[in-house]
Amino acid sequence: MNAESDERTKVAEQADPASATGESDRGERELGSRAPGFIKASKALHLSWQVGVFVVGLGVVIAGVLMLVLPGPGWLVIFGGMAIWATEFVWAQLVLRWTKRKVTEAAQRALDPKVRRRNIILTTVGLVIMAVLVGIYVWKFGLTMPWKISE
Repeated sequence: MNAESDERTKVAEQADPASATGESDRGERELGSRAPGFIKASKALHLSWQVGVFVVGLGVVIAGVLMLVLPGPGWLVIFGGMAIWATEFVWAQLVLRWTKRKVTEAAQRALDPKVRRRNIILTTVGLVIMAVLVGIYVWKFGLTMPWKISE
């Protein structure tokens, strides 16, 4: 029984303190290329890998930018392109870390009871104003569409 508890103590001492608090290494991965080892071994192969990743990521980001004005999930696709770039480029990894941190902060602010109450009040006031404007329009013109009004 003592031997078993000694082994547990040794394992606990060697364990990463972040793992005990439930934090994972996924959030703060090491920066740099995530290309397979055999690709990193050859400089020419690694360079061509990086060019390929850049071109694919660029295509996805351009598609996302087009989707900002066309129908589609533009920002989601842009961040997908950034994630593709982040598999190879440190600058993209840093941008994604910053973005993730800002989104988390915004989500925490949105969950704040004061902010939620303010947002609910502003939404209600906006809906009341819209209802009053629609009521005035219907009272004045009836249910006629704006492009058919002769006055």
